[in-house]
Amino acid sequence: MATKIEKKIVGYEVVKNEEQPPQEEKVTAIAPLLERDDILEGMTYKIKTPVSDHAMYITINDVIINKGQPDEHRRPFEIFINSKNMEHFMWIVALTRVISAIFRKGGDINFLVEELKAVFDPRGGYYKKGGKYMPSIVAEIGEVIQQHLVSIGMMEGQLSTPELEAKRREARKRLGEEAAAKGAQCGKCGAMAVVRLDNCNTCLECGDSKCG
Repeated sequence: MATKIEKKIVGYEVVKNEEQPPQEEKVTAIAPLLERDDILEGMTYKIKTPVSDHAMYITINDVIINKGQPDEHRRPFEIFINSKNMEHFMWIVALTRVISAIFRKGGDINFLVEELKAVFDPRGGYYKKGGKYMPSIVAEIGEVIQQHLVSIGMMEGQLSTPELEAKRREARKRLGEEAAAKGAQCGKCGAMAVVRLDNCNTCLECGDSKCG
């Protein structure tokens, strides 16, 4: 609102608003990194691809959370990948360090599986033993991590069973290798492995089926 001044101005001063009390800065706490025990339990997985003469060995070590408590459980702490093939040495070292760092941050790590399995080799993928299509070596590393998370109960799904292997063979026989490898995304495990068998959508990765 404007104020009309009818007298001669002989001076002025700046009127400040009342000082507000300083507000406390909000600090978002970051969860502490997982600590490493002197001895860790783990599992080693072997990958043998047709694109290399040498196998790749993936070791995932776990820590025990809340040891001795009712909610005791295992979760990954670090990953190591070894191979005689030096062609991939640099990116393998980088990948193991990044994945291990994510493991140690704690929290949900299931997204790693989806991200790694979505990596496609521009030179083309390959069929692993048993006929399953892999779009890249990185994607197969993602599958190994998925297998490990399922085995320790951190991810829904099931490990390979004779029933699931039978479904995969049936899918390849009926649909062909290429069609069986290009499925839709599974709503349960997130894998791109849902195909239609006997008028029923079935995931060839975790076995989920609406028909039981």
